[in-house]
Amino acid sequence: MSEQDQRHMKRALALARKGVGKTSPNPAVGCVVVKDGRVVGEGWHQKAGLPHAEVNALSMAGSEARGADVFVTLEPCSHTGRTPPCAKALIAAGVRRVVAGMVDPNPQVAGRGFALLRKAGIIVEHGVMEAECRAINRPFIKHVTTGLPYVTYKCAMTLDGNIATVTGESQWISCLDSRRYTHRLRAAHDAIMVGVDTIIADNPQLTVRHVKGRNPLRIILDTRLRTPESVGVLSESMAHGTIIATTESNPRVHLRYTQQGATVIVCDEYDGRVSMVDLLQKLGKRGIQSILLEGGSRLAGEMLQNNVIDEFIFFLAPKIIGSDGFAPFTLRGITSMDQAIKLKFGQIAHSGQDIIVHAWPAEAVCSPA
Repeated sequence: MSEQDQRHMKRALALARKGVGKTSPNPAVGCVVVKDGRVVGEGWHQKAGLPHAEVNALSMAGSEARGADVFVTLEPCSHTGRTPPCAKALIAAGVRRVVAGMVDPNPQVAGRGFALLRKAGIIVEHGVMEAECRAINRPFIKHVTTGLPYVTYKCAMTLDGNIATVTGESQWISCLDSRRYTHRLRAAHDAIMVGVDTIIADNPQLTVRHVKGRNPLRIILDTRLRTPESVGVLSESMAHGTIIATTESNPRVHLRYTQQGATVIVCDEYDGRVSMVDLLQKLGKRGIQSILLEGGSRLAGEMLQNNVIDEFIFFLAPKIIGSDGFAPFTLRGITSMDQAIKLKFGQIAHSGQDIIVHAWPAEAVCSPA
């Protein structure tokens, strides 16, 4: 990998990041067209159904695309979906070389895009900054390879590991900068997930407010359908984007929520509660690629023990509550350190007066770049 190739791929990655959270169920992709050392075209995939990154970059490059080198974060697609194949667009433009960050794991592509390009006489290289290219599309990669959504757990906690006082008060542990960051996370995910206890205790809006962005779907885990019909997420303007997961199979009971516009998903029962594995499979079939898990501690603990959390984001505030507070995970049965659930640290950064800690399961498949 030459220094110039790396520089152009870095630019393609920066373009791709502009689409993160906006392209689902498609991946976020960036593309740069270079002719005689000059950047003549740039583009990124802005939204599902709109032209892909390569088409946008070729459009900007115009006739200068002929004989040019193309740097793209993901293998150009070879199939016709809502838009034509990008590989054919590159061939028609007469590019000389295509450098891709990674192979597209989508079974509909999976090397076929490269094969089309090579058959047309175009030089193909891939694997440039692959770890970084994979990192921006973790939810897409997991969903397209397993059918399951990528789950990110987020919580604000005090320095001594509490998410609320003994009375349940948690507003606000984190600073305003951290809350803005949380709302950017919300805007970048397909759905937010909370337990019914959080809905009853806090009546949260679960919307994007502090930043610009679309509201994600709202998923409530409610085994026995205890969600009050008067809560905000079931209001006239919000119910259509709310999903309630339950083990209650009586459709007449569901009417309390479906008549307001909400969706009820009946799941298998495991240990007296909604089966997390079954729920995630059902959500994946609905095309939900990414979930931001926001609590509470019982739900978070259950998902942690079921090994279905892919990424952790902790906002650590310089505050202390003491031993009467609530821990982020309700876990039982760990009596020795060798039984502890092990994580590995990713990025650690400041957010106003707080510290943001990213972590992954020690055996994570989609580990940090």
